[in-house]
Amino acid sequence: MEKLQEKTLLLKAKKGNNKAFVELLQNEKLKLYKMAYIYMKNENDALDVVQETIARAYSNIHTVKEDRYFATWLMRILINTAIEMLRKNQKIVPILEQQSEQIQVSSYDERLDLLQAIEQLEEKYKTVILLKYYRDLSTKDIADLLDCPEGTVKTNVHRGIQQLKKYFNKEGEHYGEQY
Repeated sequence: MEKLQEKTLLLKAKKGNNKAFVELLQNEKLKLYKMAYIYMKNENDALDVVQETIARAYSNIHTVKEDRYFATWLMRILINTAIEMLRKNQKIVPILEQQSEQIQVSSYDERLDLLQAIEQLEEKYKTVILLKYYRDLSTKDIADLLDCPEGTVKTNVHRGIQQLKKYFNKEGEHYGEQY
């Protein structure tokens, strides 16, 4: 979708045009579902998160400050909704096994170990690791999405990686060596 068209649709949606709002969502729906599934690891829960995100976005469309940040604004609503639902349901956040293929790991067992390690991270580290390495977002994009300074994102990525290293060092001093 062209930027001018997106800007026009956003203006119409802000004025209450339902069709314009639905059209805006067409480019984002797959991204929303994938991110929701990463958090929820369950199709029904992911769909619930997407549905709630769309409802919240529709109710608050007037709060989008800059047109170019619509997708970022929408994704932030989704992440907040997913975290809120997980806390409400007191679920552990597992990660999609299929998503691990984007990280270059040499064997299936190592991918499973990496997934298990990421699941152990604190929420703030897990979120930035997922966004950076699974969604390929830049530090700036993550900062915009999470509404925090870039330095905070860099720090959380660094600390998340450090925790992953500690996890693997604890699992075995020579992790990954062939015996």
